[in-house]
Amino acid sequence: MKEFTPEYLAHLHKIIEDRADEAARDELSDLHPADIAELYRDLDIDEAEYLFLLLDEEMQADVLMELDEDERSHLLAGMDAEDIAKQIEHLDTDDAVDVIQELDEEEREKILSHIDDVEQAGDIIDLLKYNEDTAGGLMGTEMIVVNENWSMPECIKQMRMQAEEMDEVYYVYVVDNEDRLRGTLPLKKLITHPNVSKIKHVMEDDPVAVKADTPIDDVALDFEKYDLVAMPVVDSIGRLLGRITVDDVMDKVRDSSERDYQLASGLSGDVESDDKLFAQTKARLPWLLIGMIGGLCNSFILGKFEGGFTVDPALALFIPLIGGTGGNVGTQSSAIVVQGLANGSLDIRKSGRQLLKELGVGLLNGSIIAMLVFIYNFLTIGHGHQVTTFAVSISLFCVVMFASVFGTFVPLMLEKLKIDPALATGPFISITNDIIGMVIYMSISSWLIIAFH
Repeated sequence: MKEFTPEYLAHLHKIIEDRADEAARDELSDLHPADIAELYRDLDIDEAEYLFLLLDEEMQADVLMELDEDERSHLLAGMDAEDIAKQIEHLDTDDAVDVIQELDEEEREKILSHIDDVEQAGDIIDLLKYNEDTAGGLMGTEMIVVNENWSMPECIKQMRMQAEEMDEVYYVYVVDNEDRLRGTLPLKKLITHPNVSKIKHVMEDDPVAVKADTPIDDVALDFEKYDLVAMPVVDSIGRLLGRITVDDVMDKVRDSSERDYQLASGLSGDVESDDKLFAQTKARLPWLLIGMIGGLCNSFILGKFEGGFTVDPALALFIPLIGGTGGNVGTQSSAIVVQGLANGSLDIRKSGRQLLKELGVGLLNGSIIAMLVFIYNFLTIGHGHQVTTFAVSISLFCVVMFASVFGTFVPLMLEKLKIDPALATGPFISITNDIIGMVIYMSISSWLIIAFH
């Protein structure tokens, strides 16, 4: 990737200011589309539009796919439907669908009406019907397809014709007379069996395929499991519809990871560092308000225990320890479950086993932590503070046990309810464990105060 130094950017700003078209084209001619997209992030929108319009239609299409959604929408907003349609024609159908999905319904119809390739426009319309989070919403229709009953010479002839319209060839898919997927044709077989009577005698049977309604997360797991670079998509009766490439899957996995990370960080919506002030505030504020309510609940709980602090003021010293330990344990447990659900190593049908395992982990961790804190308190404040010594240790044990089970249970329940379990790794777990931890600590302390006094 090219590095854009301040000196280079100053030079480019001068070229744009002078509207030196030829000089600007020369600067862009040696750049990869990804580099041009990166360059646009250092320019004003007007400067980016100026450079974008100097590119040929094919390069414009490639640059569009390298831009973030917001950057792409800014550029497309300044173009009419006919110009956008010309760029769409240079994109694979799956990329074209990604671009068109970002537009409103009226704009979509205008663009599709200006696409000269009727077959491509029809494929795009068909793909728009699928949910964007399924295999159908991610697939493209550009692929080489041969019939199992063709001879090798006929197959090679048809492959050459189909390949002329494609940028990349990943696999050759074999179908029957009803267009049902039967296998793949390896390149080696084309070379070693030039005179075979029918393709079905040399094809590889039972290729890994997914149905059009398969969720993207499951598709990604299959790509990882079978080390694929492309995967065919079929309908409910096995007819070949399209193919998904690994780069499209990785883009979706990255977007999903970013969304999960933001959920875990307490952001209620998708937000970028360069988003406007109001957008960032809107994304951050909801969980901050929930956290504030949680803090007020803790204050109320502590207020009800004011008399206990009078009996043994040392109890107040360990409030942060109780709350922090519960939040940390709960976040750890939920993070392990969310990761297991994401990579397929945890089966939701075995949730009972996972709960028992976390119960065992909580038992061990809670015992060790409680014992260490008990020894510390006994050696430092034990004399005259028996309530604190016992209350803190017993409460820590109970809090760790509760947080371990609760941090495991919540993401499993969210998964069953078809809600993103990443929500459980965020402030929700910390706030809940903090409140429950205070209830446990104050309750145990109250009982011990009665017992000792």
